[in-house]
Parts: sequence; structure tokens; C-alpha cells
Amino acid sequence: MSEFLHLPALHDLIVNYGPWAVFFIVMMESAGIPLPGETIVVSAALYAGASGRVSIYWIVLAAAAGAMVGDNLGYWLGRKLGLPLLVKYGPRVNLTEQRLKLGQYLFQKYGGAIVFFGRFAALLRTFAALLAGANQYHWERFLAYNAAGGVLWASLFGFGAFFLGKSFEAIKGPIGYIGLGVAVIGAVGMIWFLKHHEERLMVEAEAALPGPLKVN
Repeated sequence: MSEFLHLPALHDLIVNYGPWAVFFIVMMESAGIPLPGETIVVSAALYAGASGRVSIYWIVLAAAAGAMVGDNLGYWLGRKLGLPLLVKYGPRVNLTEQRLKLGQYLFQKYGGAIVFFGRFAALLRTFAALLAGANQYHWERFLAYNAAGGVLWASLFGFGAFFLGKSFEAIKGPIGYIGLGVAVIGAVGMIWFLKHHEERLMVEAEAALPGPLKVN
């Protein structure tokens, strides 16, 4: 879907709607729709610096608010729809109840890092909240890590682009690649770890989450 929002279209949205455009694009991306949230934050910040027609503080506030609202929408969608679908269809792809419970257990242990750092990796930024909800991650913890990650991300990309101008484009790419690299390395490491310790971790998961898998 993001291909329909190319740079000229984003520029028109920013000129016409300002922070509201930033809020809605970031919110929808955070809720699970692959839209260019990071790009609109940087573009809006550059526009704020070049035109002076909108305050950079409103841009950063809109981006942070959009991230938090969208992530909470994604979280509750994942919580209400994600797990029931996994329970129903998961066994077809070898996602047994034991493995789903293991996923919940691992998210309880490491979910904060996924939610916080996921804000800086494009793929995780779109799906981290859905995963948190589907894995029944504690909402209060999710809210705290999500707010911290959203504010830091919005501030870094908003103020960074505003004060550094076009030169920020030179470091924006590496920041995104670093985030993606960390996500990929983490995923590969997690797969290796699970492969070698799955049985022990399943015992731990059952002890931590006894009884049938809870589907709210």
C-alpha cells in the first residue's frame, strides 16, 4: 500500500494537513498497515524547518501520539483476533498449543525489548504490537515500553531531520539498516536458541503458564 503514498503525495498531505497527516499515517502503520510512517515524520520535519509554517514540536508530538495510539490498536487487534486464529489454524503449520504457550512465555520475558526496539525497524514497527497482543503480553508493560519507544523514535527522527536538514537523509538510512540488522540477528539467534532448547523451554513455559492456553 505504501507505493501509493510516494513523496509528492506525502508532501501534499503535509502541506494540507500538517501534524494530522503525520498522526494518521504513523497511527495506521503502527496498527499493522504497511505505510511510510518514518518517511512522513522526516518529510514533515524537513518541511517545518524549511517553511516555518508548522512547529516541529507539533510534528514530534503527532508522531509520538500516532505511534502510541496505533500500537495500542494493533495490540488489541492482536489480542482479540490473533491468538484465536493461531489456536484454530496453527496446528496445520505445526504450531501446537505447547509452542503457542512457549511463544507467550518468551514474550513475557523479552517482549519489552521487542516492543521498544521494534519501533526502529520497519517490519517490526508494523507488526510488533500485533505480536504483543497475540502473545498476551501484559498491557501495562506494553504501554510503558511502547510509550518510551514511540517518544524516542519520534524525537530522534523529527528533531534530527529538523536540525540537520537534508543531511539527516545520510544517517536515516543507516539507522534503519541497523534496526533491521538487529531484528534479523535477533530472529536468527532466537530460532537457533529455540531449536537447541525447545524442550527445556516448554517445561519452563508450562510451569510459568500452567493449564490450558488462555484465549481471551
